[in-house]
Amino acid sequence: FKIGGRMTRKVKIGNIYVGGGQSVKVQSMCTVKTSRVDEVCEQIAALEDAGCEIIRVSVLDEEDAAAITAVKSRINIPLVADIHFSAKLAVAAIEAGCDKVRINPGNIGGEDKVKLVADCIRAHGIPVRVGANTGSIERQYLEKYGVSERSLVESALHSVAMLEKYGINNIVISVKASSVPLTVRSYRLLSRRTGYPLHIGVTEAGTYRAALVKSSVALGALLLDGIGDTMRVSITGDPVREIGAARDILRAVGLEKDFADVISCPTCGRCQWDSSGLAEEVSALVQNCRKPLKIAVMGCVVNGPGEAAEADIGIAGSKDYCVIFKKGKLLRRVPAAEARTEFLKEIKDLTDG
Repeated sequence: FKIGGRMTRKVKIGNIYVGGGQSVKVQSMCTVKTSRVDEVCEQIAALEDAGCEIIRVSVLDEEDAAAITAVKSRINIPLVADIHFSAKLAVAAIEAGCDKVRINPGNIGGEDKVKLVADCIRAHGIPVRVGANTGSIERQYLEKYGVSERSLVESALHSVAMLEKYGINNIVISVKASSVPLTVRSYRLLSRRTGYPLHIGVTEAGTYRAALVKSSVALGALLLDGIGDTMRVSITGDPVREIGAARDILRAVGLEKDFADVISCPTCGRCQWDSSGLAEEVSALVQNCRKPLKIAVMGCVVNGPGEAAEADIGIAGSKDYCVIFKKGKLLRRVPAAEARTEFLKEIKDLTDG
């Protein structure tokens, strides 16, 4: 399915798979403390409804670790426990039933602690995500290469080697940076160095507009290269917005097909009707459609049908009348006052049929 054709190891996370030719899985992370079970489950339910496929929760203390059992029983998607600095909490989270752990072997407490966690991971048969970001590069690589794609990748692979030493090979790797060029360079280098599945994302991407632009540029470039098995669009605030952004990126690069793609022109001085308003209305109407459709709302009849010749249904207008067309061929001409109603009726027939 991948554009670049890169094939990675297949890893099972709960009831789904990543890598090995599977679809790119969208994930997010809860912003609520895990021990507040009701609130966490409410947030996860909203994320599930939006299309989230993997959810990560933080484990800061024993109460968080213990809460994993209850949270797991109330959700339908795989649950990943995010632990740093404590092998004890990592073991507790695994024994509580998480589907995957995210750890940093370099800060878990030394060789004996890494072995303790690795043994527990292997005993429970779950995968683990390791990696590096620009704030967690191993000192030896930071001193040798500075903050660069080389230091990020070497640091991540060092963590992988620490786990492989104890028989762990169900591994997902990430190398995130807040810089878009560095993120792209790092994942491209990592993809040449390993066959493990990769979790892609831009870390600390910022608030909505900045995060959307940075993630679209970086993740779009990687996905078009065939790099990425699971992804997160990191946005400060409500994590539900991350899912819509991720889905839009997957759709833009052609990796998600079952949706209604609304195309519309930016309009110009030739436009003499409210095509912009209709485009917004149509987009809202079909946002939950799970059929592969293309719908066109064009500002004028000069070149509208020609530019949107592949549309399953389209409209182009003038001050007095609009034309409704299918696959570039005229369906009928209607008075401008009736165009909105007629066009929405055609869309409903397509989406309901």
